[in-house]
Amino acid sequence: MRSSAALVFALAAGLAGCETFEAQGPRAVAKLEAAPGSDVWGSVSFLEVGGGVLVRADVRNLRAGGEFGFHVHEKGDCSGPDFTSAGGHFNPGGKPHAHHGKPERHAGDLANLQANGEGNATYAFETTLLTVAKGPNSVVGRAVVIHANRDDYTSQPAGNSGPRIACGLIREVDQGSAAVYPRLSR
Repeated sequence: MRSSAALVFALAAGLAGCETFEAQGPRAVAKLEAAPGSDVWGSVSFLEVGGGVLVRADVRNLRAGGEFGFHVHEKGDCSGPDFTSAGGHFNPGGKPHAHHGKPERHAGDLANLQANGEGNATYAFETTLLTVAKGPNSVVGRAVVIHANRDDYTSQPAGNSGPRIACGLIREVDQGSAAVYPRLSR
């Protein structure tokens, strides 16, 4: 009986420790909306940690097995039917478009999304060129956009990734909220 009680106590203590694991730092989220003729939807989160930003996405109804350009755009405006209202890639440093691994690039240049055989993509990417906190590199109030084709990381000014098929306004999350990654709902 004592060993059962000790096991229950150890398990409870371990689980209590898990409750304290909560992301720290400024957070923002975007709910993706589809362009006319597209059924793409999903969510994107931005978490500022340790001098960088962790970008996570969960996206549905992409072309099965496809690769898609994925960028932060300069304007938080997804009102136009083709999402050109979001402007160009977020580029506070005035750099050329380039591969996400190069230091000289748009701050909004992210790694491409890769859809699985069912047309779904789960994504995680870290960057030091963006912030969530207020400042010139903040994503808050901007848009995140998915393009119909892969970004070639070379063509100027935007990687030749084609039309915009989904767009989401990036909004700051209240620091009192426990949600770090938005629930996926349509």
